[in-house]
Amino acid sequence: MLKIIYTSLFLFLSTFSFSQTVMSIIENSADHTTLESLINAAGLNATLSGAGNFTVFAPTDAAFAALDPSLVATLQGDPTGKLTKALLYHVLGAEVFSGSLFDGQTANTLLSGQDITVTINGMMQVFINGTAQVTAADLDATNGVLHVLNGVLLPPSVTVADVVINSTVHTTLESVVIDAGLAGTLSDLNGNFTVFAPTDAAFAALDADVLSTLTADPTGKLQKALSYHVLGAEVVSSSLSDGQTATTLFGQDITVTIDANGGVMINNANVAIADIVTLNGVVHVLDAVILPPNATVADVVINSAVHTTLEGAVIDAGLAGTLSDLAGTFTVFAPTDDAFAALDANVLSILTGDPMGKLQKALSYHVLGAEVVSSSLSDGQTATTLFGQNITVSIDSNGGVMINNANVSIADIQTLNGVVHVLDAVILPPNVTVADVVINSPDHTILETAVVEAGLDGALSDLTANLTVFAPVDDAFTGIDVNALLADPTGDLTKILQYHVLGAEVLSSTLMDGQTATTLLNQDVTVTIDVNGGVMINDAMVIVADIPTLNGVVHVIDGVLLPNLTSLKNLDQVNFKVSPNPTTEFITIDVPENMVGKNVDAQLIGMNGTILNTWNINDANETINVSDVASGTYILLLVNETNYARSTIVIK
Repeated sequence: MLKIIYTSLFLFLSTFSFSQTVMSIIENSADHTTLESLINAAGLNATLSGAGNFTVFAPTDAAFAALDPSLVATLQGDPTGKLTKALLYHVLGAEVFSGSLFDGQTANTLLSGQDITVTINGMMQVFINGTAQVTAADLDATNGVLHVLNGVLLPPSVTVADVVINSTVHTTLESVVIDAGLAGTLSDLNGNFTVFAPTDAAFAALDADVLSTLTADPTGKLQKALSYHVLGAEVVSSSLSDGQTATTLFGQDITVTIDANGGVMINNANVAIADIVTLNGVVHVLDAVILPPNATVADVVINSAVHTTLEGAVIDAGLAGTLSDLAGTFTVFAPTDDAFAALDANVLSILTGDPMGKLQKALSYHVLGAEVVSSSLSDGQTATTLFGQNITVSIDSNGGVMINNANVSIADIQTLNGVVHVLDAVILPPNVTVADVVINSPDHTILETAVVEAGLDGALSDLTANLTVFAPVDDAFTGIDVNALLADPTGDLTKILQYHVLGAEVLSSTLMDGQTATTLLNQDVTVTIDVNGGVMINDAMVIVADIPTLNGVVHVIDGVLLPNLTSLKNLDQVNFKVSPNPTTEFITIDVPENMVGKNVDAQLIGMNGTILNTWNINDANETINVSDVASGTYILLLVNETNYARSTIVIK
């Protein structure tokens, strides 16, 4: 039998009475004033004074003095929590004398799930956890035995992070916790956590694509998924009840199920080991990785009792797959059923009547392609939606948030692929129609006036339409007699404007070099795409492409498109020959037979519609000097009072 005899033991025993409890021994010891004070603060004095069989490892005052002061302060700051745990780690629930100790022995402390380890060296010195030496042993008491230590014991798993780090079956969890930047949080001794810890086998059983998606975004999706395994308070198994829910650090709830045999499940995962207690919380080991019920923004809509209309619309518009994509990152502004009910019935009918077109566009205006939580919003902020148009944020003096004209009634519903904010109204883009683009643009005042005067604003505002508008900026009208066109707005002006509109939506991504498209005037425009990807419509450059609206798309151009003027005058079109073509100095015009000798004007017109020169000709073969004309492509018009002919020439 091991026998430990120290001089200090005899000094200690000189004041010892065999009728004392372990608490009395501490109270009567001049070397344990700190321990006594801490036990009283933790409310453990009654326990250690009462009936029981305890083994107390009692650190001296000097041992506490050597402890990190910040650690002592942390323990004292939570007397019935962290301090109590730290003290319970110095107590066994049975009486163990030194004679029964052996090298390598472990013993369960009253700190659930945490053991102490005994080391005995060649000189028969006894250490607990390898660092704290037993300096006085076997102080017998009526309710147990006390061993004096020269060091304070801290459990090998001081924090919930340590449990994971020290576990041989949590190597994957350890790695992902570090990658997600959560190791520091879970190592914080000031925290209080409950960690549901999936084993390596649990991670191995997880869908490989899901795990790959999570680990590919360590401080985003992975961090969220891990936060769903953590509560911000300590919950031991004895406090769990069947059907209980608890909110995780991720913001979504876990659900507890307890079967008839007392087996505990967290969502769909079994608790394999419960109540590994640490100073900053408790760990429960799980046999599966748990995912939140609202794993994606689509799930929020699907699982919501007040978003049935939105759910149906998302499915009809073919957006369910997109919003269910775990690899995506979204912010969804989700109108409630009441919000859709309040929307103009005609508008809703038009949208739902074109699910893959207008409805999809309108819903895309409610989605951002990045996660934006409410705390990052600011008054007047704008953000570009998946539709391509901006929403605007307003925050009132009370902190109320509006998106356009809709109130955010519930904010920050977190998912793994983004966040959902609930709205009390359906939001529509500022440029609902192609007409709105023109009206709201400071660079299209002439076009706006022309559209209104020609009476085309109604057609371009028709939400049931699908249009492509090539919109000349104000500078494009330089050299064109706009007043003359406005004088007869339902004549040439209307036809010129119709030549700028297609009866279908054509995005720039679908354009090809040499492609032609028929306008509302029933005349074609021609697409040219240069080696740098620059796009021209006839002779006008597209300077801004793909401004989306619910009834089509607008492309801004730097020139006015001029149609075949024969159709404008309702005269017979006659083509004529010009040679040489291309030319450098002179051209010879083969005047059409029906125009010879009839006072014909030849007009040289630039591709922006400006008349550059006019010659009067009467001969059947008229030669004109064009050497002073800049290189380029031009329209040559032959006009008299009854006939009209047109040709294109190239001057080098």
